[in-house]
Amino acid sequence: MNANAMQTMVRRLVVAVAAVALLAESVRAVEPVDFAHDVLPILQQHCAKCHTNGRYEGELSLDTREAVLEAGIAEPGAADESSILERVTADDAAIRMPLEAPPLSADEVDVLRRWIDAGMAWEGGFSFRKNTYEPPLKPRRPELPPSTTGVANPIDLIVLAYWQEHGIEPPPPLSDAAFHRRVSLDLVGLLPSVAEVEAFQADTAADKRARLVRRLLDDRVAFADHWLTFWNDLLRNDYAGTGYISGGRKQITSWLYRALVDNKPYDRFVRDLVDPQRESAGFAKGFVWRGQVNASQRPELQFAQNVGQVFLGVNLKCASCHDSFIDNWKLTDSYGLAAIYSREPLEIHRCDVPTGKIAQAYFLFSELGSVDPQAPRDERLATLAELMTSSDNGRLTRTIVNRLWDRLLGRGIVFPVDALASRPWSEDLLDYLAVDVSDNGYDLKKTLELITTSKVYGSQSVAWDPAAPVEEFVFAGPAPKRMTAEQFVDAVWQMTGVCPQETAQDEVFGEMLCYATKGAAGRPFVRSSLVESTLLMRSLGRPNREQVVTTRPAEMTTLEAIEMSNGQPLSELLQQSASKLHVDHPDWSAEAMCEYVFHSALARPPAQDELARLVKLAGTPLTTDGLADVLWCVVMLPEFQLVR
Repeated sequence: MNANAMQTMVRRLVVAVAAVALLAESVRAVEPVDFAHDVLPILQQHCAKCHTNGRYEGELSLDTREAVLEAGIAEPGAADESSILERVTADDAAIRMPLEAPPLSADEVDVLRRWIDAGMAWEGGFSFRKNTYEPPLKPRRPELPPSTTGVANPIDLIVLAYWQEHGIEPPPPLSDAAFHRRVSLDLVGLLPSVAEVEAFQADTAADKRARLVRRLLDDRVAFADHWLTFWNDLLRNDYAGTGYISGGRKQITSWLYRALVDNKPYDRFVRDLVDPQRESAGFAKGFVWRGQVNASQRPELQFAQNVGQVFLGVNLKCASCHDSFIDNWKLTDSYGLAAIYSREPLEIHRCDVPTGKIAQAYFLFSELGSVDPQAPRDERLATLAELMTSSDNGRLTRTIVNRLWDRLLGRGIVFPVDALASRPWSEDLLDYLAVDVSDNGYDLKKTLELITTSKVYGSQSVAWDPAAPVEEFVFAGPAPKRMTAEQFVDAVWQMTGVCPQETAQDEVFGEMLCYATKGAAGRPFVRSSLVESTLLMRSLGRPNREQVVTTRPAEMTTLEAIEMSNGQPLSELLQQSASKLHVDHPDWSAEAMCEYVFHSALARPPAQDELARLVKLAGTPLTTDGLADVLWCVVMLPEFQLVR
């Protein structure tokens, strides 16, 4: 090695060491800060008295994250440029905040600094301003607006009246091709084939969209494969990961998959999870963490948190440690629900400190009935399941229809979806859909059919902020949605034929698995929802499912952008896909190949200039590397990555 090469190597090594040191320091500097447990107590103790809930000294409101940003006192990601830190650390007591009170401690200042530097995360839907809205518990059957010519779907009647009230011009309808792509991805998670789209466009029947919806819902295997992702996230069910090896966690995959294939009525679905049988017991069991953990993470408290969040839209996580900072739920409420599940007397812990008090089993909504705390555990759980699925429990049906609307239209009628105490943008729409679920026998496919056959669902997407504050939001139409990690991967596999040959655990799915070789009712390929998570899927947002996940991030993270731009997993997948396409279609020209990829991905043929650019990229003659570049260009398009 010559001297110049040696100097270059040394210089790169020095730079690398410095970069690692800087990265380590950055990691320490942005140690995760929890808003509810770390930041909120500081704001409540030192700031809330003068700057929240209608009292705004100096015209400064700290009610919401938006109010803080509007005041200009904090700059997310830049604590050193945030005046709030200058005010709480000022030496002059005449200007230091809080006035006429002890200053913040060094630790409290550090928490605020790290919180701001990390982006100022805020509990979804939380506001210091007291919520004067009191959501109903029992079902309510709203009166539908008068019928309008050409409008039969109740959703359209309600939303059209809402738009008239708010001066909103209804968006125009989607094209047939765009509707086919949207509803196919939404209901079964798959791209429609070029032939299917062309046949749909050629169909002149007035009811063709309704027939397409029914055909998709009737595809039991494709439907189950797709919605398995939704329920795995909600029920924190996975095929590998923390707890499975040690026995501290149990799958419900076989039960869940069969429930989806058989379209188990939702009330029975909930009863099987709240009062579990052998195959469905994993959800209620939660995690038995190894080693010592906070008392709020005991399996009994996990049961209360998960049942409350998933089925009732209630956040009991804060109230599992202390009385909640973000709503009215108390520590005793969480422990009361947990005690129903507990096999032994459950001592209440406040902030992990024993109180000496034993929890008394009771249901969160006493209006629906009571649980005998002296009854055996199995009897208590059976009673809880009956109360949860009572026809008088409108909270159960409102929660699930809100989740389905959020999944299909881009934002829930109540936002966020785990805060059902927040005011919906349309109480009539939420209540109508909720009552319809019980009217139709708790058949969620019928709810999906009602939504997807509405003119509202079939209209063009509109641009609005999915994180807009509840009090300011006005629904103007469907929002574009990001593909899930599973939809993205399935789309590539579907277009190119590159996919696994078996699921994560064939024996778990057992006879429910139907491959194409087993008949027309089978699946064309193994879907990504059925396999263990890959690095690519994780980078695209598939969670580890150690916690309940009700919504995935709506925006692409920096990690995802990097992985999509030059990550090895995606690069390898596209290279394999290009190679298989090339082998399977050796006689196709570059033009034919590019047109196939583009049309398959976007449900429309490329324009002449688009096709010319792709052909140039593919090379003449067509090469595997060129085709991989074509695939990358297509899957990077927002038109591909969004369900619009």
